[in-house]
Amino acid sequence: MFSTSASYRVFLSALALAGLVCVLAMPPTAHAWGNGGHRMINKLAASSLPADVPAFLRSPEAIAEIEYLGPEPDRWRSPAEPELVAAQAPEHFIDMELADALGPLPHRRFDFEAKVFAAGQRPEKIGLQPWETDEVWERLKSGLREYRRLTAAKPAADLDIRAVEHVIIFYAGWLGHYVGDGSQPLHTTVQYNGWTGPNPNGYTTEHKIHWQFEGPFVEANIHEADVRATMTPAKAIDGDLFDAYVAYLRNTKSYTEKVYQLEKAGGFVGAGTAESREYTAERLGAGASMLRDMIYTAWLESAKPVNDPYAPK
Repeated sequence: MFSTSASYRVFLSALALAGLVCVLAMPPTAHAWGNGGHRMINKLAASSLPADVPAFLRSPEAIAEIEYLGPEPDRWRSPAEPELVAAQAPEHFIDMELADALGPLPHRRFDFEAKVFAAGQRPEKIGLQPWETDEVWERLKSGLREYRRLTAAKPAADLDIRAVEHVIIFYAGWLGHYVGDGSQPLHTTVQYNGWTGPNPNGYTTEHKIHWQFEGPFVEANIHEADVRATMTPAKAIDGDLFDAYVAYLRNTKSYTEKVYQLEKAGGFVGAGTAESREYTAERLGAGASMLRDMIYTAWLESAKPVNDPYAPK
């Protein structure tokens, strides 16, 4: 089982304190859904996993760490680590209009980047969100497969089992950040922070709407119960995971103009409106539901036999 020792509780407390220091040191624009939104998505996903997922992954300690890890990739966006910022900043978004102009999205990151370069463009200007998400999900699935192998071993290697449990929890929390980003419409479009191009409806062109929507408004007005009420029943994801995730992003993008409509009506000022609060809770709930289902699918997929020449014998 996942450790519940006093030393581990101290470790979690130290993690939380370090995270708070990082959050306070970062500029507001560095966050997607803000600290609170990402934590809420991860917590709700982890706490609603089906009962056939291993108990360690559903424990209160695991849920607490997965929640803490929700904003983790945003903590990697400090100017103190410029190379890290440059490498991973494009993994938080994808401008679907620009990506789709290049044709069908290939499953592998480098194949997409080759298409982008061939078109005389740069991947960091378009975004790499679905590839990063799929790659982290595959890490999670691999970790769960190793957990199955270790727990089936006779005799069981207790230290190794605890180690792989920690790895799995980290991957699940890390995955949650990108899945959460994928439920925020302004992470899927060229209209990410102020309307560009023809604007017959007079939407805001100021570079304020992104953080206003996902940051202060969420922190002040959206609560776990609001989001939990919008979540769908747990299910395994059928078919190819990458394709399913891209479909999820396309669905998210379809809500883009609604963000601007709500902003125009004052929906993100103060307490906003009932419609803006319901809309925001639904978007967060979509992220929590997708994350839960991706974790569950990774667990089920990890049971499938693999002819892996690198697997321990």
